[in-house]
Amino acid sequence: MMDNLWLERKRQGEEEQMRKETRKWGTPEDESGLSESEIRDLMCEIGHRLWVKDMAAANDGNISCRLDEQRILTTPTMISKGFMDPEDLVVVDMDGRQVSGKRKVTSEVRMHLLVYRERNDVRAAVHAHPRHALAFAATHTAPPPGVLNEVEYVLGEIALVPYALAGTQEFADALAPFIGLHQAFLIAHHGALTLGEGLIEAFWRMETLENYCAMLLAADPLGGVKRISDERLREILENKKKMGLFDGRCL
Repeated sequence: MMDNLWLERKRQGEEEQMRKETRKWGTPEDESGLSESEIRDLMCEIGHRLWVKDMAAANDGNISCRLDEQRILTTPTMISKGFMDPEDLVVVDMDGRQVSGKRKVTSEVRMHLLVYRERNDVRAAVHAHPRHALAFAATHTAPPPGVLNEVEYVLGEIALVPYALAGTQEFADALAPFIGLHQAFLIAHHGALTLGEGLIEAFWRMETLENYCAMLLAADPLGGVKRISDERLREILENKKKMGLFDGRCL
């Protein structure tokens, strides 16, 4: 009987592994109706993608997702985002108190909580340290708007947040004046933050932000980028408004 129980558990484990391996997580539509267990799987996958793309060295960065009105799932402190297991993740309430998880919550959770308090439309946030975006953050340089059509639709205008000591309430408060107007943020001398209606969208925005910053740096030796005219940029903003896409410039 014990052998049969072991075989059944082995079969269930193999099926679970196959499920994880065959899931592609290629579009935000894949997030529809996920259970908490599946959200944990996806958060670990997003962490691995950040690590593979050199956006999170060592234990850099953190990821969070709104489970419901009172609970936030987040990555813990001091862990490589490339090698997380679902049980490594922790849950906090809206006051930042840890309610479950064997590991310790990150001190930067205050930044994530601010996002969820101020933005009801946001369900996920990705904080990372991609190298080209860091170049802009370290030099207090805001990437210019009105250069790439896709960036205007995916990110909108990118905010440059003043420096504050990481992990403190001041660090979270520095974000406050910008949170209602932007989807992507460069945090001076620190890193980047992107928001989304789900984990995949928040990750896509981080990818787009890093790719855009890399393009801007590559364009410098060629004489720098040329901006879309104000008239054409207004067309994009009007179109975003018709499509129901968030953009602080349309508020």
